[in-house]
Amino acid sequence: MTRSVIELRVSDEDRRIAGLASAAVLLSLVDAAVPSPLPGIKPGLANIVTLVVLLRHGWGTAIWVSLLRVLAASLLLGYFLAPGFFLSLSGTVCSLLTLGLARHLPSRWFGPVSLSIFAALAHIGGQLLLARLWLIPHDGVFLLAPLFAAAALFFGTLNGLVAARLLAEPAPTSPVHD
Repeated sequence: MTRSVIELRVSDEDRRIAGLASAAVLLSLVDAAVPSPLPGIKPGLANIVTLVVLLRHGWGTAIWVSLLRVLAASLLLGYFLAPGFFLSLSGTVCSLLTLGLARHLPSRWFGPVSLSIFAALAHIGGQLLLARLWLIPHDGVFLLAPLFAAAALFFGTLNGLVAARLLAEPAPTSPVHD
């Protein structure tokens, strides 16, 4: 009986995605530790990483980092496949789709702050829509929309300002691996 050994090769791109996803997961854990005045209102700190990744490394890398973040954070926080996981995933998918469209807007007028606001509004919109369709089958859930939109505008602006500051710094270089 012979055994075949499968060797997985890890590229520098894989390492970069893993490192960026780790940073996003860490910020998701910080988000979870921040007390919230109302369930669902969170700073969305991991979105800073997503925005920087999108603008520095492209949409494909941003998708990987975001989806890995949702998966890993849900596993670490103990809500994988629970309603919170699907709410997070729906918000992330809506946010990514919005960023995918918005990245084609003229960068002269649409920078990190406006992209962050679009993403935050899409995130909460996706979550409210899923909550209405699945968890709370009543249109009353949309009465929360102005409050959530105000929070998305506030945190989207702050996160966009942080992302803009990070993007103003030179991109770090990764060490060469043998």
